[in-house]
Order: sequence, then C-alpha cells, then structure tokens
Amino acid sequence: MTTSRGARAIAAAALLLVAMTSCANDGQDPAANASPTPSSSTPTPTATATPPSDTELASEAASATLRKYYDVRNQLRQNPSRPLSLLDQVAISTELAAQKNLFKKERKQGLHQVGATKVAELEVQSVNLDNSDPKAGKVPTVQIDLCFDVSKVDVVDADEKSVISLDRPDTGWIQFLVSNYEWETDPDAGWRVASSKDIERTPCEAS
Repeated sequence: MTTSRGARAIAAAALLLVAMTSCANDGQDPAANASPTPSSSTPTPTATATPPSDTELASEAASATLRKYYDVRNQLRQNPSRPLSLLDQVAISTELAAQKNLFKKERKQGLHQVGATKVAELEVQSVNLDNSDPKAGKVPTVQIDLCFDVSKVDVVDADEKSVISLDRPDTGWIQFLVSNYEWETDPDAGWRVASSKDIERTPCEAS
C-alpha cells in the first residue's frame, strides 16, 4: 500500500503535537508554585480601661478607712492594754473624742470585749469633694451607712460576767461621715471617721 507524502506529513505533525502536550503535562503547574499573596489585616485595637474618677477613689478610700476603724475598735476593746492613740489613725473630730471617752470609761470599769464586731453591710450614700474651707470643716466627706454585726460579741467585767442586755439586737445601722482634712497633701490616706449616728433601717442579716 502506498502512502502519499502529504499524509505522512500530517501524521508526523500529529505525533509532534502529542509529544509536546505530554511534556507539558509532565511539568509542574506554574500556578501551584506561585507564592501566596500576603493578606493585609488590621490589628484589633486594645481596649483601654478608664481610670477611676476622684469620686470613685474617695469612695474606696473612705470605705477602707471605715473598715479599719472597726478593726481598731475590736483591738482596743479586746485588749485594754493597747494604746488609745491607735484611734488617731482612723478617727478625728467629735468621733475621736467620743471613742476615747468610751474606752477610758470601759477600762476604768474593768470591761473588755470577747469576740469581734463585723461589718455586715456597707453602703456609700454620697461623696462631696468640696475642700474650700478646711478650717471651717468644709473638707472632702463621704457619707456611709454601715450595718454592724455583734451576734458573736460579748462584753464582760473583771469576773468574766457579761454586762450585755439579753434583748440586745444582733445587728444595727450607723451613718458615718468619713472626712479628709489632709486632702491637699494626702488625698488617699488622709481619711478619718469624723462623726456617727444611729439610724433606723431594715435590720441586716447577721453573718
């Protein structure tokens, strides 16, 4: 059988095309080797805490002072040998004078406390940072209502006999004014209990 020259040329061209296609498929896909395009991401901003206000700082400092005031009173009543000068660290003005007089009277009578008075509830009612006239008593003051718990407290005489009335309530409310007469120089640690008075409120629960 005789094949024409043109047919042979077409067959050769077809074989060349198949060979080129095979070589191309055996090579790597350029798209597979392409470096990934880096994605741009915006960093998430970090939340910045709002600093506490002067009112919040005063509230916290006055509350801490009032709790310390009760700690000092417990120490002085439990141990009559402790110096009354400890009250200077937590009280001032009429409150300081009243507490010193109370402890002097109890010590003369040979009384001392058994157990500790606890702070059951403490509520800040108002904050006034007016420091316009310290000499006239116009100083930063925080008003705090506090419920004390004496359910596990007794006061006994030298013979260890209780002098507490049987109908004494376990809890009670007192309203305190905690002031800072050193505001200009010591706004953080200058707070002292300046006055107190009993108030009528729904009794809190003993702890």
